[in-house]
Parts: sequence; structure tokens; C-alpha cells
Amino acid sequence: MRGRPGRMPMQMQRVKDFRGTLKRLGQYLMPRKLAFVAVVLFSVLGTLLAIINPKIMGKATTKLFEGLMLKAQGVPGAGIDYAYIGRILAILCVLYGAGAALSFTQNYIMAGIAQATVYEMRKQIQDKLNRLPLRFFDGRTHGEILSRVINDVDTVSATLQQGLVQIITAIVTLVGVLVMMLTISPFLTLISLITLPLTALATWLVAGRSQRYFVGHQKVLGDLNGHVEEMYAGHKVVKVFGFEEASISRFNRINEDLYEHGWKSQFISGLMMPLISLINNIEYVIVAVAGGFMVFRRTIEIGDIQAFINYSRRFAQPIQQTAGIANLIQATVAAAERVFELLDEAEEVPDPVDAVTPPDPLKGEVRFENVRFGYQEDKVLMENLSLHAKPGQTIAIVGPTGAGKTTLVNLLMRFYDTDGGRITVDGIDIRNFKRSDLRKLFGMVLQDVWLFSGTIRDNIAYGRENATEAEIIRAAQIARADHFIRTLPDGYNTVLSEDASNLSQGQKQLLTIARGILANPPMMILDEATSNVDTRTEVQVQQAMEALMKGRTSFVIAHRLSTIRNADLILVMDEGEIVEQGTHSELLAKDGFYAELYRSQFTGKNSEAAS
Repeated sequence: MRGRPGRMPMQMQRVKDFRGTLKRLGQYLMPRKLAFVAVVLFSVLGTLLAIINPKIMGKATTKLFEGLMLKAQGVPGAGIDYAYIGRILAILCVLYGAGAALSFTQNYIMAGIAQATVYEMRKQIQDKLNRLPLRFFDGRTHGEILSRVINDVDTVSATLQQGLVQIITAIVTLVGVLVMMLTISPFLTLISLITLPLTALATWLVAGRSQRYFVGHQKVLGDLNGHVEEMYAGHKVVKVFGFEEASISRFNRINEDLYEHGWKSQFISGLMMPLISLINNIEYVIVAVAGGFMVFRRTIEIGDIQAFINYSRRFAQPIQQTAGIANLIQATVAAAERVFELLDEAEEVPDPVDAVTPPDPLKGEVRFENVRFGYQEDKVLMENLSLHAKPGQTIAIVGPTGAGKTTLVNLLMRFYDTDGGRITVDGIDIRNFKRSDLRKLFGMVLQDVWLFSGTIRDNIAYGRENATEAEIIRAAQIARADHFIRTLPDGYNTVLSEDASNLSQGQKQLLTIARGILANPPMMILDEATSNVDTRTEVQVQQAMEALMKGRTSFVIAHRLSTIRNADLILVMDEGEIVEQGTHSELLAKDGFYAELYRSQFTGKNSEAAS
């Protein structure tokens, strides 16, 4: 089929391990096997009741037909035996009622099984995401990850809820109907079975063809989610740089690819029902004609023919159900495989079993000893990097973009692990701490503001569990945020929107600073913490931060060099190396890389005044 110009090439993928994925999916049912056995039992009983109903109904039809024929022939005293037919109808009502009760019960239990299974799967995914290293998230869009967590799991949920019961019902119906057909007429049963290979062949051909498109559909759906999430998260940037047309064009390409996978998977799988219906209709005509001759020759009763035709239609029904379930299972296995790929991702190196408890009180001495690191194995960013931060010192880290400043902090917090060398706090290798214990030693105020949907009070209180109202307000006052908070209609109870768009960028930054102040940790990390506030507020916040950092070992990443002139030690980084270090005056006196950076920000008279 021809596509439009510019359309992305379709990715013809198959499930990598269909049987293994299906088997692994089945393991989720094992803890609920007793409930599942009950579902199977109720399903079998309900199906058996439904199977014997046509046979019983056929007896009523035969009795009615015989009474009418005798009456038509003028036989004295002949007539319809209403008492007999009434008993048959009463029995049928009881059987149909029992079947409905069993169906209701099995669906109720199966709903619980399905939701409990999916609940466990989602919990495992959430736990897994918490254990995955930062590099995993760096290499994937948020939308693609969300697609696996939400869309793929929902697909699995739908199959567990609907597909399993249908499979059981289909198997029992197929076997039970075949037995009932044989008891009525082996000859007519043979005629019905002739069409069975044709039905199986059609199912196999269509299912095999559509499987690859179901897999591709799930993958492209993740790509689309990733693109939409990315564009909406940065919609202001898209508009500022006039990227709307390019964004829409890429969306259209992915959407067309999703359309191609979607309609081909649905169209090809949809061919199954018409093909099977055609085969079944041919079989129905043959059985009806042959049955008519047998009734004419009085080798079979008319009620049995009615029952047999009913059975022959039901005989095709489970095959049709199986065809539909086959499509559902293909989509489910494709979705489950994507979920299992996420669950099988390499995790962070686990915390040591005999983890060391951080010293109390903590001195705050930090050392980098011959550290080697690269985001990719073949691209080393840092080689033999060493530094020494003495207790209580303020260490400023400066350098051009991409020099490795934030990487240094990421290694210190163990968002990434070193490839060589070691990092110590008070002489203890940070890999000997639990990550949670290590990160509690640091308070972080980042350039990238993150606030969640909730009140301003809750966002500040995120810095420390069980913080009191007075402590929250005190932290906001130190961060110079208390004044603007009180000018809001609801003050500290003001609810922030999802992206906190009801606050300015500078106000959001002040809230994160207040959060860091409330945490009151032994050491601090400030990544351009005042970059989004005005000059006057920056001076006030800088004074507050200096008071907060007093007596604490602090690491300050700065682009505006005027903010770190009072630092005890300035590390100048370039291309992952510390090229210079010293105090502000010492580095200016060297007239090297730092002096060049400084003069680029303060020229002429301003430079003299600033120095």
C-alpha cells in the first residue's frame, strides 16, 4: 500500500518471545490460582448448562410438532401436550437462571483477579522506576515511559478481564457442543467437521499477518505520547521559536504511522470474522439440506434437527471467539513485552547490606580521589579528577557550559556512579552509604524549578517531614518569599497549578530556596539558585543563603561570578577537568582562564569596580 510523501517508514516488528512473555504473564495469576480455579469451575458449569438447553428445547419442539401433525391427520383425542411442554419450559427457565447466576459470579471473581494482578504489575513498575538509574530516564522521553506504564498495562488489564473467561468458555463450548452433535447425528457432525480445517487455516493466516502490526502499533503509540508530552511541556519555547509547523509536521508523520499500523492491524484481524462467517454459512446450508432429507425419511426427529442446527451455529461461535481472542492476545503480548522490558532494565547498584551510618555529627569533609566518569562508556568526561573540600568551606564551581559542573554534583549525590576512583564524605566512601542516607546529608536548590500540584505550604514542607507551621513560615521569611506569599488571595493555602503557572519564575525559585532552607541539612548544593530572581531580591537571597551556608560544607554552581567572590575555594572546570582553583583574588592574580571568564562579565570600569 502506498503512503503519502514524507511518511515515516513503518516498523514491521514481531513479538520477540511470544511464548516466554505469555508464560511470564501467567505467573502473575499464580498467587490467585484458587480464585482462578473457581472462575474456571463456574465457567465450565455455566457453559455446560447453556449447551444442554438446545437439546431440551428440541424435545419441546418435537412434542409440539407431533401433536400438530396428529391433529392435522384427524387422530381421535390427538392434541398438543401442554403439560409436557410446560415442564420443559420450566426446566429451561431454571437452567437459564442458573447459567446467568454462574456467569455473574465468574465475572465478579475475574474482575477482582484482573484488577489485583494489574495492581501488582503497576506497583512493580513504580518500584522499578524508583530503582532505575538516572541514565535510563535521560535516554527516553517521558511520554514513551508513560505509555508503557499506562497504555500497555491497560491493554493487559483488558485481556485479563475479558480474554481469559472467553478462552475457557470457548474451549468448553467447543468440546461440549461436539459431544452433543455426535449424540444427535454422527453423519451431520462429520459434515460440520469438514469445514473445521478451513476455519483453522483462515484463523492462522490472518492472526499471523496481523501480529506484526499490533506490535508496531504499541511502539508508535509510545512515540506519539512522547512527542505530545514533550511539545506540551515546552509549548512556550515552541511558540517563541516558531516551531509550530515543524512540531505539527512531526506529529502528523507519527500519527500517520500510527494510523497505518492501526488500520492494518484492525483491518487484517477484522477479515477473520467475515471469512469464518462465510465458511459457517456454507456449512449451515449443507446441514440444513441434509437434515431436511433425514427428517423426510424419518431417520431423525425435527426437534433434533433444530437442536443440531443450533449446535452447529454454536460450534462456529467458539472458533470465532478464539479468532477475536487471538487478536486481543497478540496486542496484549506486545504490550506485556514492553512492560517486561521496562521491568528487566538494569537497575542501580543496590545499597550495601552492611551500609555505614553517616557520622553524627558530620564534619562535612568531601574528597574526590582520581575520579573517572563518562555518560557513555566510550566517551570519558572526567579523568583522574581530584579535589578536597574542607569542613565548613564554600566551594564554588564555575566554567563554561558543558564543562562538567553539574556532573560533579550528580556524582556527589550518586545520581550516577563513578567509573573509577572514589568520592568520600568524612573519609567514608559514599558507596558504603545507603543512597537515601547520603542524600539526606545534602540540601539542594536547583536552577530547574520543580513544584508539584498542591498548596504553597505543602511545597515548602516537602523539604522536611513533619515541619511545623512556624518552621515553614520562618524558612519562607529567610528566602524572602513570605511577603509575596501573603499577598496571594489564599496565602500559604494557595493551590499551585500543575506547572505552577500562577506564579512568576522568580517566585517559584524563592519557594524552592525556602524548601532547601527548611531541610536544614549538614551540607548544601546550590545550582545557580538565584538565576531567576531580580537583582535586588538576589542580594537579599544571597545574604540569606550565606547565613544558611555558614558552618556547612557547600557546593555552589555559578554562572554569574559576582555571586561567588566570597567563596573559600573556587574550582574552574573546562571539559571535565579542574583547570584552576583558588580564591577569587588568587585566580584573578593568575590572569588565567577564570580571569578571562570574569572579564567577559565585567568589562572596563565595571570590572575594576567589581574586583
